Amino acid sequence: MIGGGRVYWGKKADREMDDGGSNGVVVIFAWSSINESHLASFVDLYSSLGWNSLVCRADFLTAFYPEMALSLAFHLLAELVEELKTRPCPVIFLAFSGAPKACMYKVLQVIMGDCEPQIHPDDSQLVRNCLSGHVYDSGPLDFTSDLNTKFALHPSIRRMSVPSRLISWMAKGISSGLDGLYLTRFESQRSEYWQALYSSVEIGAPYLILCSENDELAPHQVISSFTHQLQELGGEVKVVKWKNSPHAGHYTHNPIQYRAVISNFLEKAISVHLHKIRQLGERARTHDEISELICDLQKVAVDSNQSLKRVATGPSDHFFLPSSAPYQSNNTDPSSSQEEQGERSSFRPLQPTSINANSVLGQFLFDSCVPKNIEGWDIRFGGCLNGQPYATCSSRKNSNRGFKKQLLRSKL
Repeated sequence: MIGGGRVYWGKKADREMDDGGSNGVVVIFAWSSINESHLASFVDLYSSLGWNSLVCRADFLTAFYPEMALSLAFHLLAELVEELKTRPCPVIFLAFSGAPKACMYKVLQVIMGDCEPQIHPDDSQLVRNCLSGHVYDSGPLDFTSDLNTKFALHPSIRRMSVPSRLISWMAKGISSGLDGLYLTRFESQRSEYWQALYSSVEIGAPYLILCSENDELAPHQVISSFTHQLQELGGEVKVVKWKNSPHAGHYTHNPIQYRAVISNFLEKAISVHLHKIRQLGERARTHDEISELICDLQKVAVDSNQSLKRVATGPSDHFFLPSSAPYQSNNTDPSSSQEEQGERSSFRPLQPTSINANSVLGQFLFDSCVPKNIEGWDIRFGGCLNGQPYATCSSRKNSNRGFKKQLLRSKL
């Protein structure tokens, strides 16, 4: 017993006595609208069909307090994950009446990763892989303001033939309090509740909806709208509708037909589970092939990178990597040959040279190019340029005759 309700195993096959064990696990979500004896009949039904039953029975107020529903959901998932880790098997979610709002929608949010806190991702994936069917018996209910009056009191009190004035007063008080809760908090949770139910389509499990035409708590309009929305999202939905069955009493009034419908759906759930296993196996093989391909590509890339970095050492090597060593003047690699060093030395820039005026070549050029006696010119040495004397002139005659003589002498 925990806050918000309790979780327990209804009937569980003993693997030591039964070599095959059970066919799967039916998680029964029940609300306070279903009494214990009525709930026990469903546990016996699924046990006779070879399925274990994990029962989650929520208190009345759990549907109105998400914190209580979340606590109950974590406790349920802990039991279910422990069982699936021992032996993965098909799982069916069976919800009666208002149980989807009391706990099941929180379970869906947790395994879909749509709420905080969350369980381990591997555990969530395990539950999603094993979840192979959804069954709604007399539901889901649309929790609106007019519904709380019908569920204001516990079902055992509502079934009293002649309630006293005190009980009637308590019913009105509870209904008024729930109306205030709807206006402030509960109405904002309504869209979250429906969104969680619709998001279960992504799991890929079929739906079975059991309803009645004269059910006032689960009107046919609400069931029809829910069915249409699931089909629009891509869900596979089967609806079985009776005319005069009471709310959550379809099995009691139609036991043979009810059992046949459930038996066929459980067989379908087993085939869905096997299909999921094959898909997971194909994905695993594809993942392994991709991993091997990536490893091969990485190995080829490493080998190619090493070959690019290889240094040619003989005439059989056909691939040479250009190097910038000849352009580096400070390269002192001892492995380079003397011929390469000699070739690199030929690229040294030429240094500026100078001619000594006192040498034989200097005197010859000076005597040949510089006139010693030019008429009208006063040549004298006035300084040094780069350590050598240079000549200057002070005056000259502007006659044509002097200019011609100067030109002739210069050519000589």
